[in-house]
Parts: sequence; C-alpha cells; structure tokens
Amino acid sequence: MVTGPFSITGGNLDPADWPSARAQGHRMLDDILDYIENIRERPVWQPIPDGVRARFREAVPTGPTDLAAVHDEFMRHILPFATGNTHPGFMGWVHGGGNVPGMLAEMLAAGLNANLGGRDHMPIEVERQITHWLRQLFDFPSNASGLFVTGTSMANLLGVLIARTRELGVDVRRNGVAAAGKRLVAYTSAAAHGCIAQAMDLSGLGSAALHVIPTTDLHQIDIDALSTAIAQDRNAGLTPFLVIGAAGTVDTGAIDDLAALAAIARQEKLWFHVDGAIGALAIMAPDIAPRLAGIQQADSIALDFHKWGQVPYDAGFILVRDGTLHRDTFASPAAYLRRETRGLAAGALWPCDFGPDLSRGFRALKTWFTLKVYGTEALGAMISRTCELARYLEIKVATSKELELLAPVSLNIVCFRYRGDDAEGLNARIVADLHESGIAAPSTTTIGGRLAIRAAIVNHRTEPRDIDAFLKAVLKFGAAAAATDCAA
Repeated sequence: MVTGPFSITGGNLDPADWPSARAQGHRMLDDILDYIENIRERPVWQPIPDGVRARFREAVPTGPTDLAAVHDEFMRHILPFATGNTHPGFMGWVHGGGNVPGMLAEMLAAGLNANLGGRDHMPIEVERQITHWLRQLFDFPSNASGLFVTGTSMANLLGVLIARTRELGVDVRRNGVAAAGKRLVAYTSAAAHGCIAQAMDLSGLGSAALHVIPTTDLHQIDIDALSTAIAQDRNAGLTPFLVIGAAGTVDTGAIDDLAALAAIARQEKLWFHVDGAIGALAIMAPDIAPRLAGIQQADSIALDFHKWGQVPYDAGFILVRDGTLHRDTFASPAAYLRRETRGLAAGALWPCDFGPDLSRGFRALKTWFTLKVYGTEALGAMISRTCELARYLEIKVATSKELELLAPVSLNIVCFRYRGDDAEGLNARIVADLHESGIAAPSTTTIGGRLAIRAAIVNHRTEPRDIDAFLKAVLKFGAAAAATDCAA
C-alpha cells in the first residue's frame, strides 16, 4: 500500500495525515493560480503528443497513488494541453475565460458536496437568490422560476418542453404527443444554433417540426417571412406553438428583433423563447442593453453564465415567466421524495420539480461569488469592452487589402477571410496554423457559402495587443499559404 496523507485505513477516505494533505492542497492551489496569473506566457493551445495521449489509455488503477504524484501528472500531462479558453488569445466557440473568485467558489462547493436536487438547505437559497436577481435584470414577475442547468443547449430543451406542455396540457407527459391529435410546429431563424433542432428532436416533436425562417442581410430573422409561414401553416392544419428568437446568433452574434417577435407571439398566442447563450447577459451593459429590447417580454430565456458572465464551466440557466407551468412540466412526486413540514425534507418546491435532474451540483455558488465580487456594473463594462475590441478588429479587417469582412459585426463576433484563390482551403489552413502556433485560437464557420475565420471575443483578459498579434499572424500565415499555392 502507498503511504502518504491519503493512506486508507478502515475504509475512510479522509486524509490519514491532515497537515500533509493541507500542504499538498496549498501547492495545488498555488499551481493553478500561477497558471492563470502567467497565462500569457503559454501558448493558447498545443497539440497533444502521442506519448501523452497514450498515458490516458492505461487500465483502471486498482491500487492507490500518492496525491502529489497524481497532481504532478496533472501538471505535466493535462494542464499544458487544455482547450486554452483562459488565454487572451482564445477567440473560438464563444467560451468564457473564467475568473479566480469563481474558481475558488467551485473549490468551496466541492468541499460542501451539496446536492441541489431538493431538501431544505442554504445552497438552494443561493440558487433562488440568483433567480431573484435575474428577475430584476430581465424585469420578470415575482412568480417567475429559474434553474441552473449544464448550458443553454439543455435550457433550450427545457424551454421547448415547457412550451409543449402549455400547448398540449400536462396530460402530454403521460399520453405522449401523438395522443393530442395536433401537429405542432415551431419557428426559428436559419442562423439559430443547432441545439434548437435537437431540442425539437428530443422533445418527441421531431426536428422537421422546426420551421426555419430565412434571415435578413443583418442575419436577423425575417419578420415578414415568419408571419407568412405562420399563416401558411395554420391554413395547412398545423398548430404553431413556439417561436424562438436569438439574443446573439452563434455565427455572427446578430440579435433578432425581439420586440417584433414578442408582438407576433402575443398576436398568434405562441410561446416566446429567447436563446440568449451568446448575448442575453449584455443586459448588464447599458450601451448594449437597449438592443435587447423585447427580451423582457419573453416567456422563457436560456443563457450561459459561463460565456460573457465569465463563470467557470458549467453554469447554464433557464428563466421562465410562468413558474407554475414550469413546475407542471417537470414535477414528478415520488415516495422517496416526500416533502415534510419540518426537518431537512421540508420545503414545498424543490429544484428537481423544475427540471429532469435529481442530482444537481452547486453551480449557483461560483455564479453567486462572481456576481457578488464584481457586481453587474463591472461585468457590464467588461462586456462592452469585448464589443469594442470586436469593432477594433472589424476596422482593422476593413482597412486591410488582404482581408475581407464577411458579416456585419453586431456584438463581439467578427467573421472575415483572407482573400485568395481557393479561399476556403486557404482560410482553413490559416486557422490550423494559428492553432498550432499557439498565438491565437479562432474558429471557422460558413457565411453565405464562404468559409470564414470567426473571432469570438469573449475573454475578459483579451486586449488590443492580442487582436494585433492575432491579425499579424493571420496575415503572415495567409501570405505563406498563398505563396505555397502559387508555387504549386
């Protein structure tokens, strides 16, 4: 048996040597703080060597290993090969950069090891307070409900299920969709995230029941086309029940005309859901919040604190105007979940009544710490600054003869390409070269049938010098790739 602070005696997993365990814990904390403090000295991303990857194909350990040795393996073989979204040069896939108070809160939450499925304990009150704060931010009523989930993909699924219950009644939970005798259809734009179609699939309605509406030149849902589609579907005997708007589309960050969507939803008696994964938290930024006008009229909003909120992963959330309907969609009474009037089992409304999870981590604590430590004014200013950096990048691209802007810059996402023959292959190589250089990590998408370099500026650590380094590298790798193509 390995000796050390975690030598197991009598089946107890606590340290046999608490002082040594405490010292090792402090070393681990110092190492990860050093990593964050000195993140600029590291590459954004680097390829995983074959030998390192092979280490993670080993058989399950049957015997113990000293904690210090396991920590050393983390430092040498895991930490250097992470995604890199804490780095200021990370500009891909709309990942937040995290924050130190949130990281420390996650450690505290892990120590508490609380299950927020239900019962009467303070961690649930923390989650309820964040729901209260979001009611204030989005001007929702006092009976609105909220729930932490893994991310907006799950929150969007919950939104679809709640809208389905509103249209078909709670009996749909027992009898299924087919028993209702209606063919439900929902609407979203061609720029919507793929998880919307997946939510329709998982809800039993089918992805074909999601009618995709074309977008305008600004990449917003075409309101006139939406109205026409609803009328045509009603005439065809279908039952429209849901419209989903985007507070920031995944490709370009465009914000749909949420006020117009809210008006159509009211007129047509549709559930109005907003996918706010990209931009809903811009409600904290006074210069951007007016562009979200209409989000306050939504029936449900899905958002991610782990994006612009900079909360460590994962911290998705759904806010629902009608808390009773929300509960009716998910509550599943069972003898082993009996609610009492006294003791730990007290509390009439448990979080498990508002979603499918009985086992739920304390995601609320790192979000609570982030909001308490920084406040909405500082977080809003950070959000505004990332948008300013996007405009800075937009101007740099627009004034470069080698580069071409492919979409209007609405929030913090810039889509552009390097001009040249075989531009798709050329730009794909540029992005791969950028990743492997460790200088920057943008992603790619397709805009108007053309491959775009997509820079999503979400990280609070990103500065103008990072944008300059990114563009310098784009031009360098673009020129090199173009010269190789010409030589070939």
